[in-house]
Amino acid sequence: MKVGIVGCSGRMGQMLLREVLATPGCTLVGGTDRPGSPVLGRDLGLLAGQDSLGVTVTEDPVPLFAEAEAVIDFTTPEATERHAALAAQATTALVIGTTGLNRTQLDAIAVAAQHTAIVQSANMSLGVNLVLALVEQVSRTLGPEFDVEILEMHHRNKVDAPSGTALALGRAAAAGRGVDLDAVSQRVRDGHTGARRPGDIGFATLRGGDVVGDHVVTFAGEGERIEIAHRAGGRQIYASGAVRAALWARTQPAGLYGMRDVLGL
Repeated sequence: MKVGIVGCSGRMGQMLLREVLATPGCTLVGGTDRPGSPVLGRDLGLLAGQDSLGVTVTEDPVPLFAEAEAVIDFTTPEATERHAALAAQATTALVIGTTGLNRTQLDAIAVAAQHTAIVQSANMSLGVNLVLALVEQVSRTLGPEFDVEILEMHHRNKVDAPSGTALALGRAAAAGRGVDLDAVSQRVRDGHTGARRPGDIGFATLRGGDVVGDHVVTFAGEGERIEIAHRAGGRQIYASGAVRAALWARTQPAGLYGMRDVLGL
């Protein structure tokens, strides 16, 4: 399968390059980066810390979407919205790991998915997606008498909060209760807040160091507390999940999918 990577200069982009090169049945056909990036024109193999491929980093994603059978995107919300439109035009499968997408951008991705297969997930990890399924099941079983709090921590350079994975965990908990997360989400507590509102799903955010990603969902009841946690030791888990999603998406009809579809959960 011919695979392209957009946004290939960052830590995640370089990890994706290495994962594609290491995956049997995948061929890396190109990579792009932002205008003015210092890696433009650099050989993709060398950028990944491997032998030269004779394929260089370019600025224009249009030719990449025309050539590739699947493109993997861990960039920015604005860039991802454009990439989704290009994927629809070229009917190229697209795997989106970008976080911080707003409602307009999510709607644009859904429109693009009418024309090609798109896998969009805040977290490509197998473990995280198993945790999402568990959180929904536990939330459904325990009911609203248990308070739900979600704590996440990431490295100091992460720009969006709460993390996309934390929000996905919140949506899973809300789905288990049959409620809309937007109606029960509590993002900020500061000052004299009063008692906790029954049924809320709370979020707390920590930033510091080089933490790849820690998430803990706490169900707190009278006399007992249940915690479901996932801690990422490296970005490799996201890269391998994204390549797995690309291989899966190539054989699927047009539609918007998640990692739970890829993994058959």
